[in-house]
Amino acid sequence: MGFRCGIVGLPNVGKSTIFNALTAAGIEAANYPFCTIEPNVGIVAMPDFRLDTLAILAKTKVKIGTQMEFVDIAGLVKGASQGEGLGNQFLGHIRQVDAIVHVVRCFEDENVVHVDGSIDPERDREIINMELILADLDTIDKRLKKTLSQAKSGDKVYKAQALFLEKLHAVLDGGQTARSVEADGDLERDLLRDLCLLTTKPVLYVANVAEEDAVSGNPLVRALEEAALREGASVVVISGNIEQELSLLSPEEQKEFLVDMGMSEPGLNRLINAGYELLGLITFYTVGEKETRAWTIAKGTKAPGAAGKIHSDFERGFIRAETIAYEDFIACGSEAVAKDKGLMRSEGKEYVVADGDCLLFRFNV
Repeated sequence: MGFRCGIVGLPNVGKSTIFNALTAAGIEAANYPFCTIEPNVGIVAMPDFRLDTLAILAKTKVKIGTQMEFVDIAGLVKGASQGEGLGNQFLGHIRQVDAIVHVVRCFEDENVVHVDGSIDPERDREIINMELILADLDTIDKRLKKTLSQAKSGDKVYKAQALFLEKLHAVLDGGQTARSVEADGDLERDLLRDLCLLTTKPVLYVANVAEEDAVSGNPLVRALEEAALREGASVVVISGNIEQELSLLSPEEQKEFLVDMGMSEPGLNRLINAGYELLGLITFYTVGEKETRAWTIAKGTKAPGAAGKIHSDFERGFIRAETIAYEDFIACGSEAVAKDKGLMRSEGKEYVVADGDCLLFRFNV
Protein backbone atom coordinates (compact mmCIF):
# COMPACT_ATOMS: atom_id res chain seq x y z
CA MET A 1 0.00 0.00 0.00
CA GLY A 2 1.44 3.38 -1.00
CA PHE A 3 1.40 6.54 1.08
CA ARG A 4 2.19 9.12 -1.60
CA CYS A 5 0.77 12.64 -1.56
CA GLY A 6 1.27 14.68 -4.72
CA ILE A 7 1.69 18.43 -4.20
CA VAL A 8 -0.04 20.23 -7.08
CA GLY A 9 -1.13 23.73 -8.01
CA LEU A 10 -0.78 26.48 -10.57
CA PRO A 11 2.74 27.79 -11.23
CA ASN A 12 4.16 30.18 -8.59
CA VAL A 13 1.76 29.30 -5.76
CA GLY A 14 4.51 28.07 -3.43
CA LYS A 15 4.50 24.31 -4.05
CA SER A 16 8.27 23.94 -4.11
CA THR A 17 8.72 26.26 -1.14
CA ILE A 18 6.39 24.07 0.94
CA PHE A 19 8.01 20.89 -0.39
CA ASN A 20 11.46 22.24 0.56
CA ALA A 21 10.26 22.92 4.07
CA LEU A 22 8.67 19.48 4.35
CA THR A 23 11.74 17.61 3.25
CA ALA A 24 14.56 20.14 3.78
CA ALA A 25 15.52 19.03 0.28
CA GLY A 26 16.80 22.40 -0.92
CA ILE A 27 15.03 22.23 -4.29
CA GLU A 28 15.27 25.63 -5.97
CA ALA A 29 11.99 27.59 -5.83
CA ALA A 30 12.22 29.98 -8.79
CA ASN A 31 9.89 32.85 -9.68
CA TYR A 32 8.80 31.67 -13.11
CA PRO A 33 6.37 29.05 -14.44
CA PHE A 34 7.42 25.40 -14.76
CA CYS A 35 10.53 25.62 -12.58
CA THR A 36 9.57 22.08 -11.46
CA ILE A 37 9.58 19.78 -14.48
CA GLU A 38 10.42 16.31 -13.22
CA PRO A 39 8.71 15.62 -9.87
CA ASN A 40 10.86 15.88 -6.76
CA VAL A 41 10.23 13.18 -4.17
CA GLY A 42 10.81 13.48 -0.44
CA ILE A 43 10.30 11.13 2.51
CA VAL A 44 8.83 12.93 5.52
CA ALA A 45 8.79 11.64 9.11
CA MET A 46 5.41 11.77 10.82
CA PRO A 47 5.38 14.01 13.92
CA ASP A 48 4.28 11.62 16.68
CA PHE A 49 4.24 12.66 20.33
CA ARG A 50 2.75 9.27 21.27
CA LEU A 51 5.79 7.44 19.92
CA ASP A 52 8.09 9.79 21.84
CA THR A 53 6.14 9.22 25.07
CA LEU A 54 6.07 5.44 24.70
CA ALA A 55 9.79 5.33 23.96
CA ILE A 56 10.56 7.29 27.13
CA LEU A 57 8.37 5.03 29.27
CA ALA A 58 9.93 1.88 27.80
CA LYS A 59 13.46 3.31 28.07
CA THR A 60 13.87 2.09 24.54
CA LYS A 61 17.24 2.00 22.78
CA VAL A 62 15.84 2.54 19.27
CA LYS A 63 12.82 4.60 18.23
CA ILE A 64 11.41 4.28 14.69
CA GLY A 65 8.58 6.46 13.41
CA THR A 66 6.33 6.25 10.38
CA GLN A 67 6.86 8.12 7.14
CA MET A 68 4.96 9.60 4.23
CA GLU A 69 6.13 10.36 0.72
CA PHE A 70 5.47 13.76 -0.83
CA VAL A 71 5.89 14.44 -4.54
CA ASP A 72 6.35 17.99 -5.86
CA ILE A 73 4.61 17.93 -9.26
CA ALA A 74 5.03 20.50 -12.05
CA GLY A 75 2.68 23.50 -12.10
CA LEU A 76 -0.45 23.26 -14.20
CA VAL A 77 -2.06 25.78 -16.55
CA LYS A 78 -5.45 25.97 -18.21
CA GLY A 79 -5.55 23.57 -21.15
CA ALA A 80 -3.29 20.96 -19.54
CA SER A 81 -5.76 18.21 -20.41
CA GLN A 82 -5.09 19.06 -24.05
CA GLY A 83 -1.33 19.13 -23.48
CA GLU A 84 -0.82 22.84 -22.72
CA GLY A 85 2.23 23.76 -20.69
CA LEU A 86 3.53 20.58 -19.06
CA GLY A 87 0.04 19.14 -18.90
CA ASN A 88 0.71 15.61 -20.07
CA GLN A 89 3.60 15.18 -17.65
CA PHE A 90 1.62 16.78 -14.84
CA LEU A 91 -1.39 14.52 -15.29
CA GLY A 92 0.78 11.43 -15.66
CA HIS A 93 2.55 12.13 -12.37
CA ILE A 94 -0.77 12.67 -10.55
CA ARG A 95 -1.89 9.17 -11.58
CA GLN A 96 0.98 7.74 -9.54
CA VAL A 97 0.01 9.30 -6.19
CA ASP A 98 -2.59 8.20 -3.63
CA ALA A 99 -3.85 11.64 -2.63
CA ILE A 100 -3.59 15.23 -3.85
CA VAL A 101 -2.34 18.16 -1.79
CA HIS A 102 -3.56 21.16 -3.77
CA VAL A 103 -1.62 24.34 -2.91
CA VAL A 104 -3.59 27.52 -3.59
CA ARG A 105 -2.07 30.99 -3.45
CA CYS A 106 -3.77 33.17 -0.82
CA PHE A 107 -1.22 35.98 -0.58
CA GLU A 108 -0.58 39.20 -2.46
CA ASP A 109 2.99 39.93 -3.59
CA GLU A 110 3.75 42.09 -6.59
CA ASN A 111 7.23 40.55 -6.76
CA VAL A 112 5.82 37.06 -7.38
CA VAL A 113 4.02 36.82 -10.71
CA HIS A 114 0.71 34.98 -11.01
CA VAL A 115 0.19 33.01 -14.20
CA ASP A 116 -3.31 34.52 -14.62
CA GLY A 117 -2.38 38.03 -13.49
CA SER A 118 -4.50 38.22 -10.32
CA ILE A 119 -5.08 36.42 -7.02
CA ASP A 120 -8.34 34.45 -6.96
CA PRO A 121 -8.23 31.19 -4.92
CA GLU A 122 -11.63 29.92 -6.07
CA ARG A 123 -10.78 30.46 -9.74
CA ASP A 124 -7.35 28.85 -9.31
CA ARG A 125 -8.88 25.85 -7.55
CA GLU A 126 -11.45 25.49 -10.31
CA ILE A 127 -8.82 25.61 -13.08
CA ILE A 128 -7.00 22.57 -11.76
CA ASN A 129 -10.17 20.69 -10.85
CA MET A 130 -11.58 21.27 -14.33
CA GLU A 131 -8.40 20.05 -16.02
CA LEU A 132 -8.53 16.86 -13.96
CA ILE A 133 -12.20 16.42 -14.85
CA LEU A 134 -11.47 16.96 -18.56
CA ALA A 135 -8.66 14.41 -18.45
CA ASP A 136 -11.03 11.92 -16.79
CA LEU A 137 -13.68 12.60 -19.43
CA ASP A 138 -11.14 11.67 -22.09
CA THR A 139 -10.41 8.42 -20.24
CA ILE A 140 -14.13 7.64 -19.93
CA ASP A 141 -14.81 8.44 -23.59
CA LYS A 142 -12.17 5.98 -24.76
CA ARG A 143 -13.28 3.22 -22.40
CA LEU A 144 -16.99 3.76 -23.14
CA LYS A 145 -16.45 3.51 -26.88
CA LYS A 146 -14.69 0.18 -26.43
CA THR A 147 -17.24 -1.15 -23.93
CA LEU A 148 -20.26 -0.22 -26.07
CA SER A 149 -18.71 -2.17 -28.91
CA GLN A 150 -18.20 -5.18 -26.64
CA ALA A 151 -21.75 -4.87 -25.26
CA LYS A 152 -23.17 -5.48 -28.76
CA SER A 153 -22.47 -9.15 -28.18
CA GLY A 154 -25.21 -9.11 -25.54
CA ASP A 155 -22.78 -9.76 -22.67
CA LYS A 156 -24.46 -8.60 -19.44
CA VAL A 157 -21.17 -7.54 -17.82
CA TYR A 158 -20.27 -5.21 -20.68
CA LYS A 159 -23.80 -3.79 -20.69
CA ALA A 160 -23.59 -3.06 -16.97
CA GLN A 161 -20.16 -1.50 -17.40
CA ALA A 162 -21.45 0.70 -20.21
CA LEU A 163 -24.30 1.95 -18.02
CA PHE A 164 -21.89 2.87 -15.22
CA LEU A 165 -19.50 4.55 -17.64
CA GLU A 166 -22.36 6.63 -19.03
CA LYS A 167 -23.28 7.61 -15.46
CA LEU A 168 -19.68 8.66 -14.76
CA HIS A 169 -19.55 10.61 -18.02
CA ALA A 170 -22.70 12.54 -17.15
CA VAL A 171 -21.35 13.47 -13.71
CA LEU A 172 -17.97 14.60 -15.05
CA ASP A 173 -19.60 16.44 -17.96
CA GLY A 174 -21.64 18.34 -15.37
CA GLY A 175 -18.43 19.61 -13.76
CA GLN A 176 -18.46 17.23 -10.79
CA THR A 177 -15.64 14.89 -9.76
CA ALA A 178 -15.71 11.10 -9.86
CA ARG A 179 -15.41 11.21 -6.04
CA SER A 180 -19.05 12.29 -5.99
CA VAL A 181 -20.16 9.04 -7.66
CA GLU A 182 -21.02 6.14 -5.36
CA ALA A 183 -20.14 2.80 -6.93
CA ASP A 184 -22.80 0.16 -6.31
CA GLY A 185 -21.58 -3.42 -6.16
CA ASP A 186 -18.30 -5.14 -7.00
CA LEU A 187 -18.61 -4.60 -10.75
CA GLU A 188 -18.83 -0.83 -10.44
CA ARG A 189 -16.20 -0.64 -7.69
CA ASP A 190 -13.77 -2.76 -9.70
CA LEU A 191 -14.34 -0.74 -12.85
CA LEU A 192 -13.91 2.57 -11.03
CA ARG A 193 -10.64 1.32 -9.55
CA ASP A 194 -9.37 0.04 -12.90
CA LEU A 195 -10.07 3.38 -14.60
CA CYS A 196 -7.56 5.15 -12.29
CA LEU A 197 -9.46 8.42 -12.64
CA LEU A 198 -7.68 11.51 -11.36
CA THR A 199 -10.77 12.90 -9.65
CA THR A 200 -11.28 9.79 -7.52
CA LYS A 201 -8.19 10.72 -5.52
CA PRO A 202 -8.88 12.44 -2.18
CA VAL A 203 -7.91 16.12 -2.06
CA LEU A 204 -6.59 18.39 0.68
CA TYR A 205 -6.26 22.11 0.02
CA VAL A 206 -3.34 24.12 1.37
CA ALA A 207 -3.86 27.88 1.59
CA ASN A 208 -0.40 29.42 1.22
CA VAL A 209 -0.52 32.78 3.01
CA ALA A 210 1.81 35.65 3.92
CA GLU A 211 3.57 35.49 7.29
CA GLU A 212 1.18 37.93 8.97
CA ASP A 213 -1.82 35.74 8.03
CA ALA A 214 -0.40 32.40 9.23
CA VAL A 215 -2.46 32.34 12.44
CA SER A 216 -5.77 33.98 11.57
CA GLY A 217 -5.94 33.63 7.78
CA ASN A 218 -7.48 36.28 5.50
CA PRO A 219 -10.48 36.79 3.17
CA LEU A 220 -8.75 34.80 0.41
CA VAL A 221 -8.46 31.82 2.75
CA ARG A 222 -12.11 32.07 3.72
CA ALA A 223 -13.13 32.07 0.05
CA LEU A 224 -11.12 28.89 -0.47
CA GLU A 225 -12.63 27.30 2.65
CA GLU A 226 -16.15 27.96 1.39
CA ALA A 227 -15.34 26.40 -1.98
CA ALA A 228 -13.68 23.38 -0.34
CA LEU A 229 -16.64 22.90 1.99
CA ARG A 230 -18.98 22.50 -0.98
CA GLU A 231 -16.67 19.74 -2.18
CA GLY A 232 -16.43 18.08 1.23
CA ALA A 233 -12.69 18.81 1.40
CA SER A 234 -10.50 20.34 4.12
CA VAL A 235 -8.14 23.33 4.10
CA VAL A 236 -4.84 23.69 5.97
CA VAL A 237 -3.48 27.24 6.28
CA ILE A 238 0.30 27.51 5.95
CA SER A 239 2.82 30.27 5.32
CA GLY A 240 5.40 28.66 3.07
CA ASN A 241 7.95 31.32 3.95
CA ILE A 242 7.58 30.70 7.69
CA GLU A 243 7.81 26.95 7.26
CA GLN A 244 10.92 27.22 5.13
CA GLU A 245 12.55 29.45 7.73
CA LEU A 246 11.57 27.03 10.51
CA SER A 247 13.13 24.13 8.61
CA LEU A 248 16.54 25.86 8.89
CA LEU A 249 16.38 26.30 12.68
CA SER A 250 17.37 23.99 15.53
CA PRO A 251 14.54 22.49 17.64
CA GLU A 252 15.10 25.05 20.41
CA GLU A 253 15.16 27.93 17.94
CA GLN A 254 11.98 26.60 16.37
CA LYS A 255 10.19 26.70 19.73
CA GLU A 256 11.19 30.32 20.29
CA PHE A 257 10.21 31.27 16.75
CA LEU A 258 6.79 29.63 17.07
CA VAL A 259 6.12 31.45 20.35
CA ASP A 260 7.05 34.76 18.71
CA MET A 261 4.67 33.98 15.82
CA GLY A 262 1.83 32.96 18.16
CA MET A 263 1.81 29.40 16.76
CA SER A 264 1.55 26.20 18.81
CA GLU A 265 3.22 23.98 16.19
CA PRO A 266 4.64 24.22 12.67
CA GLY A 267 1.99 24.38 9.97
CA LEU A 268 3.71 21.46 8.28
CA ASN A 269 2.83 19.20 11.23
CA ARG A 270 -0.83 19.96 10.54
CA LEU A 271 -0.29 19.31 6.83
CA ILE A 272 1.40 15.95 7.42
CA ASN A 273 -1.27 14.82 9.88
CA ALA A 274 -4.03 15.99 7.54
CA GLY A 275 -2.43 14.02 4.70
CA TYR A 276 -2.31 10.94 6.92
CA GLU A 277 -6.00 11.37 7.72
CA LEU A 278 -6.80 12.00 4.05
CA LEU A 279 -5.31 8.63 3.14
CA GLY A 280 -7.41 6.91 5.80
CA LEU A 281 -4.41 5.76 7.83
CA ILE A 282 -3.90 5.01 11.51
CA THR A 283 -0.90 4.10 13.67
CA PHE A 284 -0.27 1.19 16.00
CA TYR A 285 2.81 0.63 18.14
CA THR A 286 5.14 -2.13 19.22
CA VAL A 287 6.83 -1.17 22.48
CA GLY A 288 9.95 -2.59 24.10
CA GLU A 289 13.29 -1.77 25.64
CA LYS A 290 15.14 -2.81 22.49
CA GLU A 291 12.87 -0.96 20.05
CA THR A 292 9.69 1.12 20.10
CA ARG A 293 8.16 1.53 16.68
CA ALA A 294 5.15 3.10 14.98
CA TRP A 295 3.45 1.20 12.15
CA THR A 296 1.07 2.54 9.52
CA ILE A 297 -2.06 0.66 8.47
CA ALA A 298 -5.37 1.54 6.82
CA LYS A 299 -8.37 2.18 9.03
CA GLY A 300 -10.39 -1.01 9.38
CA THR A 301 -7.39 -3.36 9.25
CA LYS A 302 -7.86 -6.51 11.32
CA ALA A 303 -5.21 -7.84 13.70
CA PRO A 304 -3.67 -10.43 11.30
CA GLY A 305 -3.27 -7.72 8.63
CA ALA A 306 -1.54 -5.45 11.14
CA ALA A 307 0.75 -8.32 12.12
CA GLY A 308 1.61 -8.76 8.45
CA LYS A 309 2.98 -5.22 8.35
CA ILE A 310 5.75 -6.43 10.65
CA HIS A 311 6.41 -9.74 8.90
CA SER A 312 4.41 -12.03 6.62
CA ASP A 313 5.04 -14.92 9.05
CA PHE A 314 3.24 -12.97 11.79
CA GLU A 315 0.12 -12.85 9.64
CA ARG A 316 0.41 -16.40 8.33
CA GLY A 317 0.82 -17.93 11.77
CA PHE A 318 -1.31 -15.41 13.70
CA ILE A 319 -2.68 -16.69 17.02
CA ARG A 320 -3.70 -13.56 18.92
CA ALA A 321 -2.79 -9.93 19.58
CA GLU A 322 -2.14 -8.80 23.13
CA THR A 323 -3.47 -5.25 23.11
CA ILE A 324 -3.16 -2.19 25.32
CA ALA A 325 -4.78 1.11 24.34
CA TYR A 326 -2.30 3.99 24.23
CA GLU A 327 -4.15 5.92 26.96
CA ASP A 328 -4.09 2.87 29.26
CA PHE A 329 -0.38 2.31 28.62
CA ILE A 330 0.42 5.92 29.51
CA ALA A 331 -1.83 5.90 32.59
CA CYS A 332 -0.15 2.72 33.88
CA GLY A 333 3.37 3.70 32.90
CA SER A 334 4.38 0.24 31.70
CA GLU A 335 3.15 -2.93 30.04
CA ALA A 336 3.57 -4.90 33.29
CA VAL A 337 1.33 -2.56 35.30
CA ALA A 338 -1.29 -2.49 32.53
CA LYS A 339 -1.29 -6.29 32.52
CA ASP A 340 -1.64 -6.44 36.33
CA LYS A 341 -4.62 -4.09 36.17
CA GLY A 342 -6.33 -6.20 33.54
CA LEU A 343 -5.93 -3.56 30.82
CA MET A 344 -4.11 -5.87 28.43
CA ARG A 345 -6.67 -7.60 26.22
CA SER A 346 -6.27 -10.74 24.15
CA GLU A 347 -7.77 -10.15 20.70
CA GLY A 348 -8.36 -12.64 17.91
CA LYS A 349 -8.43 -12.64 14.12
CA GLU A 350 -11.55 -10.50 13.80
CA TYR A 351 -10.29 -7.66 15.96
CA VAL A 352 -10.13 -4.34 14.11
CA VAL A 353 -7.04 -2.48 15.22
CA ALA A 354 -7.70 0.96 16.72
CA ASP A 355 -5.50 4.01 16.31
CA GLY A 356 -2.91 4.09 19.09
CA ASP A 357 -3.10 0.40 20.00
CA CYS A 358 0.10 -1.01 21.54
CA LEU A 359 0.30 -4.57 20.22
CA LEU A 360 2.25 -7.74 20.92
CA PHE A 361 1.55 -10.47 18.39
CA ARG A 362 1.57 -14.18 19.21
CA PHE A 363 2.12 -16.46 16.21
CA ASN A 364 3.29 -19.90 15.20
CA VAL A 365 4.60 -21.06 11.83
